[in-house]
Amino acid sequence: MFLKQLEVGNFSVFAYLLGGDSAGDGFVIDPAGDVDQIIALAVRQKITIQYILNTHAHVDHVMGNEEMKRKTGAKIIIHEEDAPLLTRIPRSMLSMFGGRPSPPADQTVKDGDLIRAGDLTLKVLHTPGHSPGGICLHSDHVVFTGDTLFVGGVGRTDLPGGSWPLMLQSIKTKILTLPDDTIIYPGHNYGHAPSSTIEKERLHNPFLK
Repeated sequence: MFLKQLEVGNFSVFAYLLGGDSAGDGFVIDPAGDVDQIIALAVRQKITIQYILNTHAHVDHVMGNEEMKRKTGAKIIIHEEDAPLLTRIPRSMLSMFGGRPSPPADQTVKDGDLIRAGDLTLKVLHTPGHSPGGICLHSDHVVFTGDTLFVGGVGRTDLPGGSWPLMLQSIKTKILTLPDDTIIYPGHNYGHAPSSTIEKERLHNPFLK
């Protein structure tokens, strides 16, 4: 699997480009900015961006959706509980972040669903707490945790639809149950390193004590 982590935009968001071993169809996760850079990388790697996967519907993660969809034709996928929020982001919020309104979702998912592109498969883990429809995406030895779990931290729960008890339950039952050597790729560059592992976060993340 080809996997590239890219810090995009002005808000330390991590976007991810994924492609199969034989190139072909792939995914982009949370293309929040620098869309042309992501597309250029996909072209060099001979990856066709088939799907835009949003870990949740907050503006800082979805404000590149419109440009990415317009330039690639990729379909937008998000959890069914966050899908209505995609097109309800206030214009004042978009203006503050310098973002564009997102098109509506082309497809919604729920916990346990599998998303396939080429020879890639990602499993949806519904992890509410940061937002009602927040998801993580798991494949083999990696998990993309969005704003649920960071390196040495967790997502905020004081926004509408947030819940600390739900967040902690999501982390403990959906993420920390993965194999210890699973690599965690978070939604923001907030930690001392760009990635971590299940074992490291279980042992050292102060929010999980």
